[in-house]
Amino acid sequence: MRPIDLRSDTVTQPSKEMRAAMASAEVGDDVLERDPTLARLEARVAELLGMEAALWVPSGCMGNLIALMLHLKRGDRFLAPAQAHVLGAELGTGAWLAGGMPEALAWEGGPGRPTPAQVTRAAGSPGPYYTLTTTLLCLENTHNFAGGAVTPLDEHRALVAAAKGVGLRVHLDGARIWHAAAALGLPPGALTEGVDTVQVCLSKGLGAPMGSLFCGSAPTVIEARRLRKMLGGGVRQGGVMGAAGLVALDHLPRLPEDHAKARRLAEGLRAFGVAAPIPETNILLIPVPDAGGAAAALETAGVRPSVVGSALRFIPHRDLELADIEEALRRAEPLAHLLRSA
Repeated sequence: MRPIDLRSDTVTQPSKEMRAAMASAEVGDDVLERDPTLARLEARVAELLGMEAALWVPSGCMGNLIALMLHLKRGDRFLAPAQAHVLGAELGTGAWLAGGMPEALAWEGGPGRPTPAQVTRAAGSPGPYYTLTTTLLCLENTHNFAGGAVTPLDEHRALVAAAKGVGLRVHLDGARIWHAAAALGLPPGALTEGVDTVQVCLSKGLGAPMGSLFCGSAPTVIEARRLRKMLGGGVRQGGVMGAAGLVALDHLPRLPEDHAKARRLAEGLRAFGVAAPIPETNILLIPVPDAGGAAAALETAGVRPSVVGSALRFIPHRDLELADIEEALRRAEPLAHLLRSA
């Protein structure tokens, strides 16, 4: 029985077209000079996002860390929505390597997002020399652990305006910004309006085997290149990965298909009496009484979710068809009692 892997949209395999592009990529030493294929990818992503420049990095975690290292001095406080990736899923590097003091903001503005008033209050005002200084707001769109929740454009603008109004810089963790843009019917660049830096991922949903882009102003990206090297991320013939990224971007118009798969999965589970929310994008998060036990039972039945706290997470992706979702529902139906809230 072939497992239906819904753990993440990072489990995808490179397509034949992607493998062919990787095999024939024009390459150069990106540390000594510039890899020409990476340069093309960086220019394309910068244009898509309305940013001045971009830098390929091996992972989204590195891209976010570079942003924090650029924006924070040791001991500076940074704000982020509760359960943001930079707070709980990057092994504390914001504090350990960037030297920042994180503060989580409750989701008073909706799933995965604070309100502008919260940002203003949390930033505070300058105090005596011995008080904490808040310098940065980190946003996340979509918000992974809020179930792929989207921050609408008007709310994004209001949050950025609130941050700028109290002197904060803004970094956007846009690992799945492509999904937010697809859900809202907007170009990705609309959702980076006003931010100082943004990180976007090529492996989440788009099918590249690895790689993210850090974007900002041209001087910021020059400094980011130094930090990438300091963190061990200097690449040589990186055009092999750059070629994969260029093909991955061609998948952007098909992202709504993954959203439709997630909605179908939710609808099917709801028909079994499971309290599944209707997802905004491709992430379905379902609180269950025993997440570990339910995940193990589903695994035995050939359906692979991931465990996120007390919930199961299902993420349809480009390597699955709607027929796979129907088959996953067929396999899950006998176990639906494990997915129902007490």
